[in-house]
Order: sequence, then C-alpha cells, then structure tokens
Amino acid sequence: MSLSRSAVALRRTAVHAVPTMLGIVVLCFLLLQLVPGDAVDVLAGQSGSATAETMSALREQYGLNQGLGSQLWSYLAHLAHFDLGRSVRFGTPVTQLVLDRLPATLLLMLSALGFALVLGIVAGWVMAAFANRWPDRILQVVVLLFYSTPGFWVGLMAIVLFSVKLGWLPSSGNATIGSALTGFDYLLDRARYLVLPSIALSTFFIAIYARLTRASMLEVTSQDFIRTAAAKGLHPFYIQLRHALRNALIPVTTMAGLHLGNLLGGAVVVETIFGWPGMGRLALDAVVGRDFNVLLGVLLLSSLVVIVSNAIVDQLHAWLDPRIEGH
Repeated sequence: MSLSRSAVALRRTAVHAVPTMLGIVVLCFLLLQLVPGDAVDVLAGQSGSATAETMSALREQYGLNQGLGSQLWSYLAHLAHFDLGRSVRFGTPVTQLVLDRLPATLLLMLSALGFALVLGIVAGWVMAAFANRWPDRILQVVVLLFYSTPGFWVGLMAIVLFSVKLGWLPSSGNATIGSALTGFDYLLDRARYLVLPSIALSTFFIAIYARLTRASMLEVTSQDFIRTAAAKGLHPFYIQLRHALRNALIPVTTMAGLHLGNLLGGAVVVETIFGWPGMGRLALDAVVGRDFNVLLGVLLLSSLVVIVSNAIVDQLHAWLDPRIEGH
C-alpha cells in the first residue's frame, strides 16, 4: 500500500512537471527575445571581418531570420524529440554541452547543500539544547554573520586566506590539470578543489537551517509526546535524537527542497569566482555570447533538477513523518 501511494505521488509529480517545464521554456524563450542582438552579432564583433552576406547566411542556417512564432514552434518541435538544438557559438549540440557541465554543478550543489544541512542542523540542535545560554548566544552571532555576508565575498576572502596566504587549497578549477591520479588520491585531489566553492555557496544556507532547526526543536520539545517519552524513563539523548530532532527536520528538509533553485542561482557567481566548469559558467558565457539555445538548455535542465529534487524531498517527508504519506 505504501509503495502504491508513493508511485501515485511520483506519477502526480511527473504529470505536473510537464506543463511546468513547458511554461518555463515558453516564458524564457519570449523573454530572451527582448535582449538586443543575437549570437551572430557577437560572432561578427569578435571576428571583426564578417560581411553582411556571411551574417545573413549564419542567421538562415540557425533559423534566426524567422519570425518569433516560427522560431518558438521550431524550438518546441525539436524539444519534443529531446533535441535542444545546436550552439551557435561552439558549433556543438546543446545537449552535449549541458550534460558535460551538469556533473560538476551537481557535485558542487550537493556538497554545498550537505555541508549546509550538517552544520546548520548541528548548530541549531546545540542552540536549542542551550537556549538562552552562552553557547546559544555565541552561535546566534555566528549565524547572523553567515546570514548577512554575501557568498561572493566569502569566496574571495577564502581565496585570499586559504589559497594566497596559507597555500592550503587551490583557488580555481575542479582538478589538477595533467594529473594521472586514481583511486583515493584522485578523490582527495577533487575534494581539495571542492572545499572553498562549497563553503562560499553554503554559508547563507547554514544560517537559515541553524535558525530553523533551533525554532523547530524548541517547538517540538514543548509538546506532550516529548514529556510522555521523558516520563517513560527514556534517555534524554534518545528523546532528542529519535523524537525531537526527527520531527524538527521536516521544515528543514522542506526549505532545503525550496533552496535548490537558489543554489543553482548562486552557483553562477561561485563558479565564476572559482573557475568551476559547471552550468553556471556555461549560462554566463551563453548570456555574454547571446547563445540563447544554450541558455534555454541550461534553464530547462535546471528546472528538471529542481522538480526531481522536490519529488525526492516529498518522499523524504513521508519517511520522516508517515502521516504525511496519506495526504
């Protein structure tokens, strides 16, 4: 029965996802048409010697000389066959470009999200356990600093401290160029490049999850079932971990699901600062180069990632609180 309800929920999510993604594609396509110029203008400016005939031939080749309705219909027709078109700037299929960058962005996002959840939940738990005492007050000041400091500034200061001054961690890239590392050495090398971008991307979310965990823990611990568990003689640590924290995690996981879109947006800045070869940098290059096919491909795949992640969060909620599964 539980499996069937989960299958129904996933099917419902898939049904809702199709019109949502279609609406995103159409809206973004129309908004991008308001941007002056196109990829051919950028290519002509970079070459410095393009003739009017060459530019006209390129626009005809990529369908940029058609009307707005024709371009939209052509794009949707290709999209129905899972074809995201070709990049005018790179001359390669958009699907290949985006999928090549997707693993790096997902690795950065998941690392930053995991870092934020672990530190935020632990900090919030400690704040709730020592509410209105000195550990709580100190952590609240630290959390406020994390919340108020922009991620790009944290990234720049992290580069100055850990890369320039101390020389502990690399400042850009995602792996040592030309290295033939394998096994644990390869993972360690990738982790060294991942630390600073993850910190820069996660500090704001650490603050949110810490404050949210603290508030949820204080609310849950004041409820009757916690007092009942204590009256049964259960160990306080077990009560905090098994009953209080598990129920307090529901709003935290909800916010984590909603923040995936924010993480993708923040990844654009962080990937630019650290030279991380992900979809954020690809999107920025597409905007600069007016390569709208690439930008639409990034937006479409990003929307798919957020929708799938929200479906996973819904299943996680059902595990944390079985009462949710029936609704």
